[in-house]
Amino acid sequence: MRMATGLLAILVITATALTGCLSTKTIPEPSPANPILLVDYQRSGGIAGVDDRLVVFDNGATLVRSRSISREITLNESDLHSLRTIFDESGFVDLQGNFTSARGGADLMRYRISYHNKTVITEDTAIPSTLEPVIRELNRYLDKGLENPIDLPRYRLTP
Repeated sequence: MRMATGLLAILVITATALTGCLSTKTIPEPSPANPILLVDYQRSGGIAGVDDRLVVFDNGATLVRSRSISREITLNESDLHSLRTIFDESGFVDLQGNFTSARGGADLMRYRISYHNKTVITEDTAIPSTLEPVIRELNRYLDKGLENPIDLPRYRLTP
């Protein structure tokens, strides 16, 4: 009887080991954090009916879109630092949310800028002076991303 019990115990342990029940579990690797939206910029209007958009994530992934081009580019750490600095220097988070022209006009460019959950909407002739460098910098990245549409869809912007 003892022999049969011992043999049964060995068989159970062997079967358990072979099925992996005694093996150590591998700890799953944490997935990389999802990128956080840094800037969402739209410029539209004007005589040509422009409709462009620049979306920048904190990891440098950037989407650039116009009516005829849509591509992804990557901003380097220097570009991201430059963007953050220009927003901080402008006092963007303290600006009011809406700066529109009193006289209006069909040929005015309109700008919608979101940064750190703050959105400011403005248009030509009503842009606050502190916001001008921000728009200039965002236009630079947007224009750079839209040029040479036959290039590879991913490349790095350099100042």
